[in-house]
Amino acid sequence: MGQSIGIRIDPKRKQPLHRQIFDEVVARIEAKAFPPGYRLPPSRVLARELGAHRNTVARAYSELESAGFVSSNVGRGTFVQQPTAAGPARLEPSPPPVARMPWSSLCSSAVRSEAIGRVERQRLQPAANDAINLARMQPAPDLVPEDLLRRCLTRATSEHAGRVYGYAPPEGTLRLRELIALDLEARGVPAKAADVLITSGSQQGLDLIARALINPGDTILVEPTTYSGAIDLFTLAGARLLPVPLDAYGPDLGALERISGPSVKALYLMPNAHNPSGRTLPAERRRALIAWSQASGIPIIEDDYAAGLNLEDEPSPPHLRALSGDVIHVSTYSKRLAPALRVGYVVAPAELRSSLISMKRVVDLSSSQLLQHALAEFMERGYLRAHGERMRHEYRARRDALDAALRKSLPADCTWHLPTHGIVMWLRLPAGMSVPEVYEEALRRGVLVSPGALWSVGANAEPGLRLSFCAESSERLVEGARRLGKAIKQLAGRVRPQPRAASEDALEVV
Repeated sequence: MGQSIGIRIDPKRKQPLHRQIFDEVVARIEAKAFPPGYRLPPSRVLARELGAHRNTVARAYSELESAGFVSSNVGRGTFVQQPTAAGPARLEPSPPPVARMPWSSLCSSAVRSEAIGRVERQRLQPAANDAINLARMQPAPDLVPEDLLRRCLTRATSEHAGRVYGYAPPEGTLRLRELIALDLEARGVPAKAADVLITSGSQQGLDLIARALINPGDTILVEPTTYSGAIDLFTLAGARLLPVPLDAYGPDLGALERISGPSVKALYLMPNAHNPSGRTLPAERRRALIAWSQASGIPIIEDDYAAGLNLEDEPSPPHLRALSGDVIHVSTYSKRLAPALRVGYVVAPAELRSSLISMKRVVDLSSSQLLQHALAEFMERGYLRAHGERMRHEYRARRDALDAALRKSLPADCTWHLPTHGIVMWLRLPAGMSVPEVYEEALRRGVLVSPGALWSVGANAEPGLRLSFCAESSERLVEGARRLGKAIKQLAGRVRPQPRAASEDALEVV
């Protein structure tokens, strides 16, 4: 536990407590009571002895080290230094030195969590200004209806000036919630304004759901490769993430039956335009998942981040929320319109919705009323419907351009599936090829891609890249595919061909 060093603190002295500790230790060092190599007690022991906060002692030790009186070694302790010829740089009592706060001991364990580490790893290396970006998940500037949005913002400030600069209700403005309910009805999801909670993007929606459902140690079922933002939020909430094996049609029903249990709080899915795979679940599997959810008592969180972006003319499979009122449905206008709006929403069962609204009030009081009215204006004027059609056709053209260019530029043992919804496709690399090396080589050639490890729940990420086709023009997508093809071919000569494992076939996206 460490020895007592007999420091006495005078509460009548005006000098800060950490400074008194500093002076007492220095006095003993100069009197040779603390010889070189003498080990000071751990900060927690001295803090307990003095009845002080541990951070106060840590600050005194930090100043002693800065002045050259002691040295600290993590795991070993704090030791008196052998004085140099010039002696330590004694700090003058006045003015006191400016010491940094001991942030490493102040910060919570959350900042050192795997979730935050994942966020740090997602800060991909900066690419050259002219690099072709196949990683960005937001509409290209030419796809944002800037003039229409400006018109709607102007209209919102002129027509609703008395309200738009104040707080909105925590659940969101009634006007926008009514319009979102109509939008959902048009896409086959039964909804009323009372069912809708407005959030600051779908990310906040997932955060509120995680706070409402998860106690530390609870289990959330996820796909082995899924949206990194959801992984991070569930992990920060203290959840244990359990990957569900996939078959050719989505989450394996037999596996779900085996891993259901009282500690499982929810199954998180992206049935349309799965990120990062681009997969869309067929209708039959959706109905089977709803049947499993109802039988097991485990709710499904349906993330519909790419709402309305059906790239084909055939009808989309029914939303999970359309099949069951117990599904928690989350969506956003970031991909359909513009991320800067920061408007998303949650449609949840009434029993959960009141808790979500209360948490929303605690977290940020409300989302921007100005932006809510501007979006409502955009929807009321019919702009969203027309713009959505434009985006569908434009994204389909860009998807097809990228698909054709990949067929022309990539080796035959690279495989991918043409997505029917959304803005991403998943590129599977040849067996044995290093994903990080492909990322680095592609970056050197001026094309930015997203390595699959960013979306892996476990340690064994599927070897692949996510390619987004929303942020670049068709011409630049073609050039990006050409550069990526050169990067892969450059590395192919170093890879020894390996047959694909039979189990990998079960992970083919549909």
